[in-house]
Amino acid sequence: MSIISLIIKREFIAKVRNKSFIVMTFLSPLLFVGIAIFVGYLSTMKADTKQVAIHDETGLFANEFLSLNKNDAEYKYLDATAIDIKSLKDSITKESYEGMLYIPKVTNDKDLQTKIQYISNDSPSLSFIENIQDVIAKKLTKENYQKANLDTLAITNAESKVAISLAKASGEQSVKGLNEIKIAIGGAFGYLIMMFIIIYGNMVMRSVIEEKTNRIVEIIISSVKPFQLMMGKIIGTSLAGLLQFFIWAIIGLSMMLVASYFLGLETCPAPKLPSDAMQTAHQQMTGTAQMYVQELWELPIATILISFVIYFIGGYFLYSSFYASIGAAVDNETDSQQFLLPIIMPLVLAVYIGFFTVINDPHGTIATVFSMIPLTSPIVMLMRIPFGVPLWQLALSITILFGTFFFVVWFASKIYRVGILMYGKKPTWKEMYKWLKY
Repeated sequence: MSIISLIIKREFIAKVRNKSFIVMTFLSPLLFVGIAIFVGYLSTMKADTKQVAIHDETGLFANEFLSLNKNDAEYKYLDATAIDIKSLKDSITKESYEGMLYIPKVTNDKDLQTKIQYISNDSPSLSFIENIQDVIAKKLTKENYQKANLDTLAITNAESKVAISLAKASGEQSVKGLNEIKIAIGGAFGYLIMMFIIIYGNMVMRSVIEEKTNRIVEIIISSVKPFQLMMGKIIGTSLAGLLQFFIWAIIGLSMMLVASYFLGLETCPAPKLPSDAMQTAHQQMTGTAQMYVQELWELPIATILISFVIYFIGGYFLYSSFYASIGAAVDNETDSQQFLLPIIMPLVLAVYIGFFTVINDPHGTIATVFSMIPLTSPIVMLMRIPFGVPLWQLALSITILFGTFFFVVWFASKIYRVGILMYGKKPTWKEMYKWLKY
């Protein structure tokens, strides 16, 4: 058995047998499932209905708001026109009402556009205010039509609603929102890679720091080369991380199914609709749902999964070499913070590039360039693949990624072999540059 395989075995067994590793492996799914069940339980609870008083001196709008009252509505409107304004304000102060909509009597309807007030102790949501404004605006528009002797029914019938259907050049129908679905699929895989890099990259760094501070590395380094030790740590830790993720997936999914079946809780709450509305919606969306399924089935699923594994390995190994070199250069985690920001920033940049650029122009210059840069390609390229990426771009990106990985390993091993035996001094970027020449 080679030396690297022995180091991999040692690192893997050490991580798996660690008490904190065992506890978090089985405790984390319990926490996630518990939070999901708690959110599902909260979604089943009916929110408190907020009462809003309507003081309408014009007599035009009170009925419009009263018609909006429903049993499950968040707000309930009450006609309080007969109650004095001062008494209503006192009721708001005593929290008898959530707020009061004051519509004054004016000689000109245009003055209502600026003189209507909503009085409340708390600042209302923007959507609530916009709904009130829409109700009043529609009513005023209707009144203006009538004053102008216009037929409101004819105007309503004359309004047109356009629904554009999507189709491919081949003649097949397409569906709306497909780009959003594609970016969500790619983003999920990319985000998983980013979290794995951050969590288990830090684990590699802490392992190096621990052995360095305990002076164990002085004994180990006498038998193996620094490069072999670094590679063994990276691969051994990654295998332990994969095992942990696999256990999390099995336990989490199992507990989700058990909670949904026995407790009757919805871990992924959906909006509740009346039975007739659900039936109508089902009939209308059956054809659309089939097209969505067909479109998703035509995605390069095999390419996505294979690319995920390749970029998962390449991205993690690339960043772990950075983490290992940082762990060798410092004596504690506090000193490592100054070096972590340049490592994390490309990952954050890749996420922003993916969600704000790829979705708008997946084959544009920016998306293409960042899918080739090795520090961002594991995330950006995975977001581009669902949109269809030429094979040569995919091959070039993977080649650059692994080529950079081998270069960085050689680069980081120079820092690793010097820094791992340095104690008691916080290194600077200038000193780390000098280590490369040794």
